Amino acid sequence: MALNWKLVIDSRDAPALADFWGAALEYEVEDPSALVERLLAAGQLGEDAVAEHRGRKIFRGYAAIRHPDDPYDEISGVGRGRRLLFQDVPEEKAGKNRLHLDIHSEPGGLDALVTRLEALGATRVREFDKGPAGHWWVMRDPEGNEFCAA
Repeated sequence: MALNWKLVIDSRDAPALADFWGAALEYEVEDPSALVERLLAAGQLGEDAVAEHRGRKIFRGYAAIRHPDDPYDEISGVGRGRRLLFQDVPEEKAGKNRLHLDIHSEPGGLDALVTRLEALGATRVREFDKGPAGHWWVMRDPEGNEFCAA
């Protein structure tokens, strides 16, 4: 049986980065507000651990996205499949990513994909055209994390 997974990405503004990647990948931004409210009401979570983003209560410093077709827990909003979790850290990004995502366009749709990603806040870094081996752009998300659009 295949395992579920999540990729954890350090960030400076987890909710904003989750919004970017949710839109970029067409994933669902998880909504933990019901769980946060329940934990607050039970006294198991302090107000200092909570933030508000887009009118919802979230865990301060954390946000996640999940594939829209994958199962998720209805109470917590946590995905049980393909998932990206963003967690705030105090230090800035330093150096090149050791791991990155590749976003694949429909055949012939690279220009439209790159334009859409730029409208969301990504920037182009470098274009690669290897003929039959592939054509792609190295890009950066709003916090400078590299990824490829192919």
